[in-house]
Amino acid sequence: MPAILATFLFVLRMNDLRRFGKAHNLGRTNVIYWPCQVLMIAGAVALIARAVVVSGQSSEYASPAVFLANVSMAVAWIFATILNHFEHQYEIRSSTAIFAYYVVSIIGSAITARTLSSLPNPTSTANVFFYLFLAFNILGFIVEAWPRGRTAVQKASDASAYEKANLGSRYSFHYIQATISKGYKTPLKPEDIQQMMPKRIRTQHSFVFLSERWEAHVRKRQAKGKEPNLMWLILSSYGTQWVPILAYKLLGSTLTFLAPELLDRLLSFTNSYSGEEGVVPQPALLGIILAFGMFFSTMISALLEAQFVQLALNVGIEVRTALVSMVYRKALKLSPFAKQSLTPGEISNHMSVDSDKWSVVLDLLPMWISVPFEICLALWLLYRQLGWASMAGLATIIAVSPLQAYIAAFFSRAKDEKLAAMDNRIRLVNEVLAGIKIVKLYGWESSFRSKIAMYRNREMAILRKIGLAFSFMTIMFSSLTLLMALVSFSIYATVGGRGGAPGDINAQTIFVSLTLFGLLNRPIGMLSFILGETVGLVVANRRIQRYLLSEELDDSEIERHDTLPEKTSDSAPVVIQIQNATFAWDKEGPEVETDKQEKTRVKKEARKYKEQVKEALASGLPTPSPPSPVERNYDATLTDINLSVSMGHLTAIVGRVGQGKTSLFSAMIGDMYKRQGSVKIYGRVAYAPQQTWIINATLKDNIVFGLEFDQEKYDRIVYASGLQPDIEMLPAGDLTEIGERGINLSGGQKQRVSLARAAYQDADIYLLDDPLSAVDAHVDQHLWQNLIGPNGLLKDKTRMLVTHGIHHLSEVDQIVVIKDGEISEVGQYQELLDAKNAFFKLIEDYSAKETCKDSESTTSTDDALGDRTMTLAGDDDIVADGKSKGAVAKHGAVETSNVVDEKLDDKADLIDEEHMQIGNVRLAVYKIYAKAASYRNAIQVLLLFGVIQGCQIGTTIWLQQWVGVVSTTTHGVGFFMGIYAVLVFAYMMLTVWTSYTTMVSAGVRASERLHNNLLNNVLRLPMSFFDTTPVGRIVNRFSSDFYSIDEVIPWGFHDMIFCGVSTFGSLIVIGVATPWFLVIVPPVMAAYVVVQSYYIASSRAFKRIESITKSPMYQHFSETLSGVSTIRAMRYEARFIDENATKSNLTSNSHFIWAVGNRWINVRLELLGSIIVLASALFAVMSRNTLSASVAGMSLSYALNITQDITWMVRCYCELQNNLVSVERVKEYSDKHCEAPNETTVNLPPNWPAHGKIEFKNYSTRYRQGMDLVIKNVSFDVQPGQKIGIVGRTGAGKSSLTLALFRIIEAANSHWAKASHSEAEASKDDKKDKEKEKEKEKTVVELEKVAVEEDGGSIWIDGVDISTIGLEALRQNLAIIPQDPTLFVGTVRDNLDPFERCQDAELWEALERAHLKKYISSKPGGLSYEVTQNGENFSVGQRSLICLARALLRKTKILVLDEATAAVDVETDELIQKTIRSEFADRTILTIAHRIKTVMDYDKILVLEKGRVQEYESPETLLQHADSLFYNLAQQAGEIKSSD
Repeated sequence: MPAILATFLFVLRMNDLRRFGKAHNLGRTNVIYWPCQVLMIAGAVALIARAVVVSGQSSEYASPAVFLANVSMAVAWIFATILNHFEHQYEIRSSTAIFAYYVVSIIGSAITARTLSSLPNPTSTANVFFYLFLAFNILGFIVEAWPRGRTAVQKASDASAYEKANLGSRYSFHYIQATISKGYKTPLKPEDIQQMMPKRIRTQHSFVFLSERWEAHVRKRQAKGKEPNLMWLILSSYGTQWVPILAYKLLGSTLTFLAPELLDRLLSFTNSYSGEEGVVPQPALLGIILAFGMFFSTMISALLEAQFVQLALNVGIEVRTALVSMVYRKALKLSPFAKQSLTPGEISNHMSVDSDKWSVVLDLLPMWISVPFEICLALWLLYRQLGWASMAGLATIIAVSPLQAYIAAFFSRAKDEKLAAMDNRIRLVNEVLAGIKIVKLYGWESSFRSKIAMYRNREMAILRKIGLAFSFMTIMFSSLTLLMALVSFSIYATVGGRGGAPGDINAQTIFVSLTLFGLLNRPIGMLSFILGETVGLVVANRRIQRYLLSEELDDSEIERHDTLPEKTSDSAPVVIQIQNATFAWDKEGPEVETDKQEKTRVKKEARKYKEQVKEALASGLPTPSPPSPVERNYDATLTDINLSVSMGHLTAIVGRVGQGKTSLFSAMIGDMYKRQGSVKIYGRVAYAPQQTWIINATLKDNIVFGLEFDQEKYDRIVYASGLQPDIEMLPAGDLTEIGERGINLSGGQKQRVSLARAAYQDADIYLLDDPLSAVDAHVDQHLWQNLIGPNGLLKDKTRMLVTHGIHHLSEVDQIVVIKDGEISEVGQYQELLDAKNAFFKLIEDYSAKETCKDSESTTSTDDALGDRTMTLAGDDDIVADGKSKGAVAKHGAVETSNVVDEKLDDKADLIDEEHMQIGNVRLAVYKIYAKAASYRNAIQVLLLFGVIQGCQIGTTIWLQQWVGVVSTTTHGVGFFMGIYAVLVFAYMMLTVWTSYTTMVSAGVRASERLHNNLLNNVLRLPMSFFDTTPVGRIVNRFSSDFYSIDEVIPWGFHDMIFCGVSTFGSLIVIGVATPWFLVIVPPVMAAYVVVQSYYIASSRAFKRIESITKSPMYQHFSETLSGVSTIRAMRYEARFIDENATKSNLTSNSHFIWAVGNRWINVRLELLGSIIVLASALFAVMSRNTLSASVAGMSLSYALNITQDITWMVRCYCELQNNLVSVERVKEYSDKHCEAPNETTVNLPPNWPAHGKIEFKNYSTRYRQGMDLVIKNVSFDVQPGQKIGIVGRTGAGKSSLTLALFRIIEAANSHWAKASHSEAEASKDDKKDKEKEKEKEKTVVELEKVAVEEDGGSIWIDGVDISTIGLEALRQNLAIIPQDPTLFVGTVRDNLDPFERCQDAELWEALERAHLKKYISSKPGGLSYEVTQNGENFSVGQRSLICLARALLRKTKILVLDEATAAVDVETDELIQKTIRSEFADRTILTIAHRIKTVMDYDKILVLEKGRVQEYESPETLLQHADSLFYNLAQQAGEIKSSD
C-alpha cells in the first residue's frame, strides 16, 4: 500500500511541477543527482530481481502478495527517478516526496529484513536481493539528505534558508543551526538574519493573495446587504493550508495520550513482579520495549507539535504582512471624513498591534478543534480506568461552560476598552512628541502628562479587572483537573465498582488516571488562554475591518490626464479647468441613524462621560462639562468655482487667512469632496504644500525623491532654489541626513527643499502653496527670479502660486482673488486695478513702496546670495527653529585642530542608529522589574509558588499512601478523600492568591511605575534628544514595549516560576522513588543548561533585532501619514508602498527567525525530556523486583509531566529574557539625562517678571555638546516695555536667541548644558565601546577648550539669572507666538487654555482680539469645536491667530514673536501688528521677522551676523548709515529707496 500510494503521489507531484512549476535555470547538482538516480534504479532492479526469484519459488514465503509487493515497490522507485529529474529542474532542494518515501521505505524494509533474518533460510537469493535493496536505500537516503548549502545551485539562488532546507532539516529546524551557532560565538546583527522566511509569506505575495479575496468578499456581501467579515474571509482563504496544520496537531495530540496507555502496560508489567499468587512475571524485554515506546511517542509527538506551530506561524506571518500592506494602502486613500474620524495613533495601532495579533495567535485557533479532541480522548481513556465515575469529570467541564461564555463576553468588552484607551494614549503621546518644542516653550509638560496619565490610568483599571478575572479563572482551569480527580476518585472509591460496590483502588487505576488528569490539565488550562487570545484577535480584526471599510477618496471625481493637450490655436491650451464646482471637507449631510444606533451611541457617551468624571477626580483635574449635542456644519468650503489656467502661465492665488486658498489646491489634487461641477487636469503635477513635508533621508534624497539622478539638472535646481550656500554649510554637504519633519533645517530651508523637490520632478503643473512665506526678502527675490517667476527655471511650466505677499503680483499672468470660499475676482494685475474692487483696495493700502521693491531687490539678490560669508557663514540656524546637526562652521569660527574638524565632519548622519544591547539581559534588568513590582510582592510570589507545589505533591503522596495501605487500613474512604479534598481546596485558594499577586499586585504595579518613569523622563529630556531620535522610535517604547510589559511579562514570570518549582518538585519525587534516577540528573541538567545557554544568546538577539526593525516601519508610516497629500498629488503611491513592504518584510523576517528559534530549542528540549522519561521507565524496569507498583506509578506519572514542565520552563525563561528586552529599552530612555529641573529653591519676586527687563551678558550657546557655537559672546540690554526687532540673514542665530531665552538650549559650558547631554549608552560589557565613549568625551573637552575660553555667560530677566530658576517657572512666565503654529487634538478651549485657568469670557475676548471670534463662533460647538490631528481643519494662518490668542491669555511682561506672521496675508498681518501694539503696549516684545516692515516702527533693531551682535540701535539711527547691515536688509526688502 505505501508503494502504491507513493506512486500516485509521485505522479501528482510531477503533474504539479509541469503545470505550475518554474524552472530555476541554475543548472543541476550532478554530484547529488546522478548518485541518487543510480541508487534508486539499482534498488528498483534489486526488487525486480527478487520478484523474479520469488515467482519461481514454491515455498510458503513465496506468495503472490510478496511478488506484487516487490513489483509495486520497484515501480514506485522507477517513478521516483522520473520525479527526481523534474525536482532538480524546478527545485533547488531535496524532494520532500522522495525524502519522505525513503524514510518510510527504510523503516519498513528494516522491519522486513529483521523478519527475514529470523526465517529458516536467511541468506537465500531472494533475501540477498532484498538486503541489497535495503543497502541501496540507505545509501540513496544519505545522498538525498546530504546538505546542499554549498552547492552552486543553492549559492546562486535567492531563496530563503527555509526554502532551501530538506524535509529532515525542516523537521529538526537544523536550517537555522548556522545562525544559532554564529549567535553563540558573536553578537548577531540585523544583516545576519536577512531573507530567512519563505517568499510566499512576504508582502509582495501575501497582499495580492488576501486583498483580491477581500475586495471580492466585500462586493459579494454588500450586494446581499450583509456586513463583510474579515475574520471569516482570512480563515477561509487559507483553507488548504489548514489541512496539514490540523493533521499535525491531531496526530501530535493522539501520540501524547499514547504515553498513559504505555504507562498502564508498564505498571501492569511492574505489578507482575509483586509476588502475588497466580501472577506470572512478564518478560523483561517487554518492559524495555514499553520504555522505548514511551520515549518514541513523546519524541515524535514533539516533532509533530513543532511542525504544527511552524506551519501555523507561516500562515500567521503571511496574514500579518498582508494586513500591514492593506492598512498602509488604505491610509493613502482615506476620504476627508474618514481622516477626521481616525487619528494617526489609531491607524498606527492597526499596523503595530492589531495586525501583529495574527502572527502571535494563529497557532491557537486550531486548538478549538484539538482541545475538545484531547478532552474527549482523555475522558474515554479515563472511562476505561474509572468506569462511569469518570463522567463526573465530564459533568464538571459541562458545568463551567456557561461561565466560559460569560468570561468570553467580559474579555471581549475589556479588550475593546483596553485598546481604545491605548489608542488614545498613543495618539496623545504621538502628538506631544511631534509638537514637543511647542510643549516645552509653553511649559505644558505637566498638563499633557496629566492627560496621558488619565488614559494610562484607564488602561491600568482595565488590566486590574482582567487580572482579577484571570485569578478566579485559575480555579476553573489550573485547579479544575484536581477537582475532577477529587470528585471522580470519591465516586469511584465509594460506588465505582460493579453493581455499585466500591471500586478497586490500585496503583494502575490511580496513577494512570492521575497522568490522564495531568494531561487534561493542558487542554483545559489552555482554554482560558485560547479564549482570551481569540477574543483579542476578534476585537483586533473588528477594528481592522472597520478601518478597511471606512470611506475612500473617489479618484474619478478629478479627471486627470498624464499627457498635455495638443495645441490647436495660437493661444496656449487650457491645462487646468474647473467648472461650476463646489467642494467641501464634509459630506453633504449627517448619516442617517437608526433608533437602536442612537440609543447605543447615547449610552456609550454617558458611560464615557461617567469614566471621564471619575478619572478627573482621581487625577485631581477639574470635572469636565457634560457633552452637549453639537450640530455639525455641512456647508461647502468652496462654492461656484470656475477657473481656467493655460499651459505655461503663472497664476497667483490671493486672499485673506481662512478664505480657501489652500483648500483650492486640496480640491484640485482630490483631497476634498466634490459636490458638483467638473475638474480636469492635463499633465503631471508637482506639489509644494504650505506645511513643508520633509522625510528622514539625506538632503539629496529629499530633492531627487526617488527619480534617476541627473547631476546637471540637480545643480541647476539647487542653485535656483537658493540651497547652494546651505549645502556648503552642512557637515556632509547634500549627503547630510535630515531628521524627521526636517528638524535640522530652518523654516526657510525646508520651504526651499520642498521647492527643489517639486522642480526636480520636471512636472507639467506646479502647485506652490505659499512657498515664500518663511524666507527672507533677498531669498524671496532669488527664488522669484531663478525658479518661480517669469524668467525662472520653471518659466515654461504651468504654475499656480498661493501667496500672501503682493510685491510679485504685477509679474504674474493671472490673479485669482478668493473671498469667503468663492472666486471674487480673476484677471491680470492691471485689469483688477482698473476694476477698483477689493484687490485694488488691498494694493492701494499695502503697497506704497511696491514700485521700488521690484527693481532694487533684483540688483542686490545675486550679490547677497553670492556673498557666502555674509549670508550663511556661522552656525546654523540651519536651524533657525532651534535645531541643528552641526559641523564646525567653515567661515567665521575660531579655528580648531584638524583632528577635531575631521571627526565632526565625518558625522553626516543626524539620526543615530538605534542602540541595541548585546549579551545577556543583565541581572540589573530583573532588579528593575522587581523593584517596580516591589520586592515584597516578588518574595511573596516565590513563597506562594513553593507552598502551591507542596500542596500539589502532597495530593499525589497522599494517594500513593492510600494505595499502599488500602488492603490493610482501618480508615474508610471518607478519611482519605477528606484529607485529599483539604489539600485540593488549599491548592485552589493558594492558586487564586498567587495569580492575583503576580498579575495585579506585582504586574500592574510594575507597569504603572515603569510607564510613569518613562513618561516623566521623556517629557523632561532636552530638545537635542528629540532632534536626533525619530518619533517612531520613542512611540515604539510606549506601544510595543509596554504591550509586553503590561500583558506578556507578568504571565512570563508566572509560568516560569510555576514550571520551575514544578520541575524541582518532580525531580525530588522521582529521585526519592527511584534513587538510580539521580545518576542521570546531573548530565541531563548539564545538557539543558548547555542547550539553553547556546540558544539564549541568539534568541535575545532575534528579539532585539525584531524590536529595532519595528521602529523604521512605524516611522515610515508616520511620515507617510504626514505627507499623504504630497504623495497622492505626485502619484508616488507605488514607491512608498514598496518601501513599506520592504520594512514590513524586515520586521516579519526577524519575527519569523525568532519563532523558528523557539521551535529549534523546543525540539531539542523535548528530546532531553524524552530521555528523562526513558530513564525513569528503564530504572523502573530494572528495579521491578524491589519497586512497588504504587511508587513506580507515582515516579512515572511525574516523569511524563516533567518533560512538559522542563520544556516550558526553559521556553518561558528564554521568552521572558526576550520580553525583558522591553524593560531594558524602557529603562534606557528612563535613565537619559534630563534638562534642568522644573522647580528650584530660588524664591522669585511676586508677579515676576513685573517689568520685563532683559539682559544678555557675554552669552554663548550651542545646540549640543561637541558642536560649534551658534551664539557667541552676545551682550545687550532690553529695557522694560521696549519693542525689539531681531533681524539677520539665514543662519545668523535669530531663532537661537529666542530658544536661549526659554532655555531650550543652555549657555555653553554651563552645568545644565553638560548635565543634560546624553550620548548613546555604551555596552558595559564591551571594552571597545568604553574606549569609543572615552574618545567622544575627549573630543568634547577639546572642543570646549577651543571654542570657548570662558563660560557661556548668562541671561537676566528683572534682575534674576534665569539659569537659577525652574524651567516651568521661566517658561510659563514668558509668552511666544512660534514660527510653526502647532495645535493639538482636542477642543479649541483645550488648545487655548490646557490648564483650564480661564473663564469662557476671557477666551472669547482673546479670540476677538486675535480676529478669530467670528470664525470660531460660526463653528459647531464654538469653544468646544474639535481640532483634528495637527490642526488640519484650520488653515496655517488661522493656527497662527490661535497662537496669538494663547499669547494674549498669558498676562506676561515678555512676548516673543518668532516669524509669527509669515503664514498670513498682509492685511491680517497689519491687524495682528495693531493688536500687538495695543494689547502689548506695556510689554517687552522681541520680534523675529522676515518682513522688515513689521519692525520698522520698533524701539530698537538687533542685527545678528554669524551669531554675534552686529548692530543694536533704533531703526532711524541705523537707516542713516548706508553701510549698516540693517540698511542693506531694508533696501533689499524694498522699505527704502535706492540712493542711485
